[in-house]
Amino acid sequence: MASVTLGSWIVVHHHNHHHPSSILTKSRSRSCPITLTKPISFRSKRTVSSSSSIVSSSVVTKEDNLRQSEPSSFDFMSYIITKAELVNKALDSAVPLREPLKIHEAMRYSLLAGGKRVRPVLCIAACELVGGEESTAMPAACAVEMIHTMSLIHDDLPCMDNDDLRRGKPTNHKVFGEDVAVLAGDALLSFAFEHLASATSSDVVSPVRVVRAVGELAKAIGTEGLVAGQVVDISSEGLDLNDVGLEHLEFIHLHKTAALLEASAVLGAIVGGGSDDEIERLRKFARCIGLLFQVVDDILDVTKSSKELGKTAGKDLIADKLTYPKIMGLEKSREFAEKLNREARDQLLGFDSDKVAPLLALANYIAYRQN
Repeated sequence: MASVTLGSWIVVHHHNHHHPSSILTKSRSRSCPITLTKPISFRSKRTVSSSSSIVSSSVVTKEDNLRQSEPSSFDFMSYIITKAELVNKALDSAVPLREPLKIHEAMRYSLLAGGKRVRPVLCIAACELVGGEESTAMPAACAVEMIHTMSLIHDDLPCMDNDDLRRGKPTNHKVFGEDVAVLAGDALLSFAFEHLASATSSDVVSPVRVVRAVGELAKAIGTEGLVAGQVVDISSEGLDLNDVGLEHLEFIHLHKTAALLEASAVLGAIVGGGSDDEIERLRKFARCIGLLFQVVDDILDVTKSSKELGKTAGKDLIADKLTYPKIMGLEKSREFAEKLNREARDQLLGFDSDKVAPLLALANYIAYRQN
């Protein structure tokens, strides 16, 4: 049940080789089906709800989406590095080194070990897109990163993926032992909700919205989200390809990988004051890039080395796990990734063109990353 995380920073090259995909698949949310093969078309001009401060004469259109497949003036790398640094400072402050020292050392070891902070940055960008402030989203952003870190610590345990390397460093249980690693993950999980509830400004975000955010996050990581995907993933190892298909694989990754990315965007939109319509658009965008993230991760696992990835390469193949290249083949997997990228971007049609730039660039980054 290999978890996925972004590796070292790279220079992103935005290619212009969109191939029409022949792969048709239905993507399911945790409670109702949606179809990813027919992107929702939004009007190029939209009515902004009273809960959003976005008022703009410049909105993203279909033509803009196509043009922005090419390099733009928006400096995505500077944006995400700057945001990631702010997230790192907030995480460092939220989980200080205190008694009992050993558990906090273990928590901080994995929480502050690096990573690109894609989930918290997505949370912040979604908040800003609907008119909120970065500071408003920061507790939610930290909460999703704490939970993501918990999932990595637990996934690496001998009873799960049994991995020795994470983000180029020894895994948590290799440094602190299996017992402390389990507890460190548990502590991060519980503290994530405490931090979201207590650190979110009550002067800016209503209690109703905070409770809604807590519910969304809990659902994303429970038996309707992350846990569901992981359990099905574990039970799928070694299955005959004739017994499974794309829908089975998609269920795993929509729950295991996409669910937390989806929650990140939704939480940002909720605390940022987004309307229900804006929240759902961002939910569908994040669901698309979550699935895209896994397709690309599967491709990289069979095409890159452990040194290039910063984690053990080829483990899925060795473990006889279900992957997109295994079911679809490498080339069809690449075409499917292109298709998901286009569909993700189409969810953002009609939003303010300046505020949406980070999310459009994030979709491209995920699609074209090399580790």
